[in-house]
Amino acid sequence: MSETPRKPARKPVHLAVYDTYADWETGHTTAHLTQRGHTVRTVGMSAARPVTTMGGIRIQPDLALADLRPEDSSLLILTGASLWDTSDDLTPFAAKAREFLAAGVPVAAICGATAGLAREGLLDGRTHTSAASFYLAEQPGYGGAESYVEADAVTDGDLITAGPTEPVAFAREVFARLDVYKPDVLDAWYGLFHDSDVSAYPVLMAASAAGDA
Repeated sequence: MSETPRKPARKPVHLAVYDTYADWETGHTTAHLTQRGHTVRTVGMSAARPVTTMGGIRIQPDLALADLRPEDSSLLILTGASLWDTSDDLTPFAAKAREFLAAGVPVAAICGATAGLAREGLLDGRTHTSAASFYLAEQPGYGGAESYVEADAVTDGDLITAGPTEPVAFAREVFARLDVYKPDVLDAWYGLFHDSDVSAYPVLMAASAAGDA
């Protein structure tokens, strides 16, 4: 009797963490990824030094940025932080995003992280969004104005971008890119968490009973 082939193990999703990290921007994303069986690992400049989020929460990174390889990951999430706007301390994270995109591994950036990618030249020629077009226009090295769109969140191939007020739309794009939910379930999830649409409940409850949510 032949054995049923096992599905390949999912590679972890990596969440970049650093001082002044905006806690709320990735809460929906990481919580629901974990509920759907994905492993989320945190990545800091050093695994030995904890970071403090904008909300005052201390996080001990699982992994140092230098040790993160695109081939070991299914997605890199870059969240907003005051440091994106006040220093060059987070430039190595934008450089790591370049490695990921070059390797064909998705990157999801929200809020100030989009400015870091703009300075790295990673938004040029890719459809993207952010807090506002003039915010990116102020970034040195940014040449992607023609590819900017006014939208809650945008996916262009392996790049996901969103503004700071759209954590739910950001999560939706991540879930779609990683096939976390079936399309109808994803629409219901978004309708519930973004629009408080009560008609989404039956769809999500049925999906949950079937193991799809």
